[in-house]
Amino acid sequence: MDRVHEIDLMKRIVVGKGTRSKLGKVIKSLGYPEGKIVIISGPHVWAEWGDQVQGILEKEGYETEVLLAREPSKGEAERLLEKVPEDVSLIIGFGGGKSIDLAKYVAYKLDKDILSLPSATSHDGIASPFSSLKGINGPMSIKTKPPIAVIADLDIISSAPERLNRAGIGDVLAKFSAVKDWRLAHLLKGEYYGSYAASLALMSAKHVLKYVNLLKNLVDEGLRILVEALISSSVAMCIAGSSRPASGSEHLFSHALDIVANRPALHGEQVGLGSIMMLYLHGSKLWRKVRKVLKEVKLPTTADELNVSDEKIIEALMIAPTIRKDRYTILGTEKLKREAAEHLAKVTGVIK
Repeated sequence: MDRVHEIDLMKRIVVGKGTRSKLGKVIKSLGYPEGKIVIISGPHVWAEWGDQVQGILEKEGYETEVLLAREPSKGEAERLLEKVPEDVSLIIGFGGGKSIDLAKYVAYKLDKDILSLPSATSHDGIASPFSSLKGINGPMSIKTKPPIAVIADLDIISSAPERLNRAGIGDVLAKFSAVKDWRLAHLLKGEYYGSYAASLALMSAKHVLKYVNLLKNLVDEGLRILVEALISSSVAMCIAGSSRPASGSEHLFSHALDIVANRPALHGEQVGLGSIMMLYLHGSKLWRKVRKVLKEVKLPTTADELNVSDEKIIEALMIAPTIRKDRYTILGTEKLKREAAEHLAKVTGVIK
C-alpha cells in the first residue's frame, strides 16, 4: 500500500472518419497556438497521406518537418533524435506501431508532448506509455510517456493492409493471459496489482469477444470498436504505471520468437497465438474460446499459419521465461524443458 506511482493520461481522443481534418484545431486546443511540429512517419504511409496531413497543419499556420523512420530500433530512435530541431514544439507519430513507438521515445527524451496519428490497428502501442524497440540484446520495452492526444482517422486506418488491422485483435485478446500473469505475480511474489487497471484491460478483451461478428470483416464499426479497445488497453497501462495489464507470458513468447525466428509475423499475430498456450497453462477454459475467435477473424492459431516451423515454436517457448527475469509469469523464470514446451504446443494445436 505504500507504493506510489503517477497516472499520466492523454487529454484528447478523436475517433471517426475524416478526423485528420481536425488535426490542427485539436493541437491548438491543447495549448499549441503556433510553433514547429516534427512528424515521424514511415515512408509508405507518408507517400499516401503525407501531403494531406502536412497541408492541414500548414493551413493552421504550423511549420512542419518530416522525419522518415526505417526500423523500430534503439539505434534508429537515436538517429531521429539527433535530427529534431531545437525549437520543436510538438512531436507527431504518424503511422503504425513502428513510427509511433519511435516518436514516443524521441518525445520522451526531449521532454516534449507527442500526438498519435495511427494508420493501422496493429497493436496497442498507438496510445500506450511504452515504446517497443529492438536493442543490442534483442527486443526491449522502454517507459516513455503516453500521447497527449490520439486522432484515429478511420479513412486512413481502413486503407491499411487488412493483415495489419487484424493483428490488433490478437493483441487485445492477449490481455486475458496478461492479467492472469499479473495476478499470479501479485499472489506469489507480492508484486503490485491494480484491480481497476486489470479490469479495464479485461474489458477491452471482452469487448472484442462480444463484437467478433463486426470484426470479421473489419467494417467501419468494427474498426471503431478495435481502435477504442486498443486505446482502452493503453489507458490501463497508464493507470497501472507499467505494461503489466497488457503484457505477460504471451508477450515473452512473442519476444522469444522474434529472437529465434527473426520476427516471423506481426506482433499481434504472435501474442494472439501465444495467449492460446498461456491460457491453457493457467488452466483457463478461455484458451479454446480465444483460439476459436482468432480463427474466425482469420488470425493464425498454428505454427504453419504463423509461417514458422514447429521447432522454432518449441525453441521460443523454452527461452521465453528468461527474456525478462523481473517479470514473473505462469512460465516461471527458468528455461523450460524441451519436453514441456513441445507438449504445450501440441496439446493446444499450435504444432502437430
